[in-house]
Amino acid sequence: MKKLTFLLFIVLLLTPSFAQKRAFTLDDIYRVKNVSAPAVSPKGDLLLYSVTRYDMKKGAAYTDLMAYNTKDNTEEKLNPGLTGWYSPIFAPDGNSFYFVSWQDGSSQLNRYDFSSKEVKTLTSFYMGVNDPVISPDGKKIAFASKVYAECGENDDCNRSIYDSFKEGPIHAHISDELFVRHWTEYEDDLWSHIFLYDLSTGTLKDVTPGEYHSPIFMLGGGVGFNFSADSKSLVFASNREKDQVSTTNSDLWMLDLSGGEPQNITKPNKAWDGHPVFSPDGKWLAYRMQAIPGYESDRFRIAIHELSTGIVKVITEAFDNWVTDIQWAPDSKNIWFTGEVGGYSPLYRVNINDLKIEEIIAKKNLGGFSIAPDGKTIYYSYRLNHLPAEVYSLELASGKETQLTFYNKDLLEEVDFRPVEHHWVEGANGKKVHTMIVKPHGFDPNKKYPVVVNVHGGPQSQWADAYRGDNQLYAGYGYIYVIPNPHGSTGYGQEYTAAISGDWNGKVVEDIHKVTDYLESLPYVDKSRIGAMGWSYGGYFMNWLQATTKRYKCFVSMMGLYNLESFYGTTEELWFPEWDLKGTPWTSKLYKEHSPSEYVKNFSTPTLIITGERDYRVSYNQSLEYFTALQKLGIESRLIVFDNDGHWPSHTKSMPLYYNAHLEWFNKYLGGNPAPYDSKKMMRNQW
Repeated sequence: MKKLTFLLFIVLLLTPSFAQKRAFTLDDIYRVKNVSAPAVSPKGDLLLYSVTRYDMKKGAAYTDLMAYNTKDNTEEKLNPGLTGWYSPIFAPDGNSFYFVSWQDGSSQLNRYDFSSKEVKTLTSFYMGVNDPVISPDGKKIAFASKVYAECGENDDCNRSIYDSFKEGPIHAHISDELFVRHWTEYEDDLWSHIFLYDLSTGTLKDVTPGEYHSPIFMLGGGVGFNFSADSKSLVFASNREKDQVSTTNSDLWMLDLSGGEPQNITKPNKAWDGHPVFSPDGKWLAYRMQAIPGYESDRFRIAIHELSTGIVKVITEAFDNWVTDIQWAPDSKNIWFTGEVGGYSPLYRVNINDLKIEEIIAKKNLGGFSIAPDGKTIYYSYRLNHLPAEVYSLELASGKETQLTFYNKDLLEEVDFRPVEHHWVEGANGKKVHTMIVKPHGFDPNKKYPVVVNVHGGPQSQWADAYRGDNQLYAGYGYIYVIPNPHGSTGYGQEYTAAISGDWNGKVVEDIHKVTDYLESLPYVDKSRIGAMGWSYGGYFMNWLQATTKRYKCFVSMMGLYNLESFYGTTEELWFPEWDLKGTPWTSKLYKEHSPSEYVKNFSTPTLIITGERDYRVSYNQSLEYFTALQKLGIESRLIVFDNDGHWPSHTKSMPLYYNAHLEWFNKYLGGNPAPYDSKKMMRNQW
């Protein structure tokens, strides 16, 4: 009997649930399947969501569109083979859905019929189809596309100009005003317009003609236009101020689809307005808005516009954090929303009458959500640091949460996905700095480990308790990985967020030093082996530490600002430095005082620098200037430039090298586990 018990114990040890998990590796980043937030059908019987898988060596991503039956809990892949279907939207009757797919070099609109399982391509618009939205009566679809103002919906006209520009012998850009370029693209006389596609006739019409971006890009992402509940009007976001690069004054414009000019319905607010969503009963227009002109990091609020009277009411003044996503409840009495709160993205509900706000889902990072037609169930995806995204449902009456998808189950059973520990460290002015620590695989409290501190970009953003490659990679290779949310971070009240503007090297620097002091006091930290990394503003912060301290063993600076005066002249959204640095280089002394380039004589710490040639937010000249200074001073440094990347490298094509280069650098100076590949061989695509 004892022998049998012993054998049973051995068998249990060898099963996945008992077997010791291995450390997370770089390759595992590309084994994680990315599951999107679900969209629920008008009947409530189906969910649509995408699942993306990766091939690291090929630099490829493959996205499957999945349909989940909420009645029998079965799942079906809808797109054939490796064909990607994106941006699905249900028809109001729930019998079909529309989606975008890539065809002959551009994205086109298609329809899928659930009964026949037939797919029909509806458009062949040369400039492509983006962000489709269907009218409530199911008769029209609006979508966005970049076109030439003189062409509008004229396909031949757009094709002729675009092909000549791209294929002719002269390759040049001409600008008579700012913007010259944005994010990763030059403007080149292309304007974002909204097109109305009539599903019965197949005709297409440009409904926002002229030299305006209508819709304009949305702060925080998302779609900037929507149909009214009666399908007779369209509301869109557009900034029609003269000085586009220095103002955040995006307004909402109401367009009567029977004719006439669009009317600005948010004109009194000189700050940002966007993300319009009509109530199902047709009485209200909800939208996100800010109150301070020119300040892109002002608190995002929810406002509701009563369509019959034009009266506007802000309904989330009691919520002192950023609102991110908003949806109406089916009864039009409540609005559901997510927000950035303390390292999470929880779900809330606000009553539009008494303005009572309830937290429905706490301590999770929702990627998006959808409300069942009967209002009784919420469908959503969420992540935690040790849990990649999956789809879940929540029954509101019982509070019962059910996991619906398990795409990463096998990987989670095999690999040690590390959770975060939440620490609160006293920072500047006695404020507590939320500091998340990820301990390494096989952590032994009696050993001492090297540390990597990662300072986030923005600077107005937050690190979250949410799965991402960085948060597992460094812990998998033997490092204590630390992600603090210092002054300037979102999620801890707007006063805390606003504290960094005009003070890029004050309270936030004190915060990070005090976090480092705290880390050095921990018995398992080797204080002689602490390195730091950061992207965008975080890259700037690395460059500032280079100029002001010698306590860190090495730095990695990614897409970081170095010379703030030249940064101003090469970035695109000038409202950001003009607010955060309190003017222009010729009116504000902060550009010179806060520039790491002014303190070159203090440089001494080995630094890896990473940038992209198509980064028009923080131009790659910033990294070149910094690398030149380090090299001339004889300081060990390496520069990596991604040819075709902007402010963030491509996840599939560039990030494997990006991650590996970090591991090489940290292994060299901090002594963690070796990188799995040779970065120079990766650069040559010979790995």
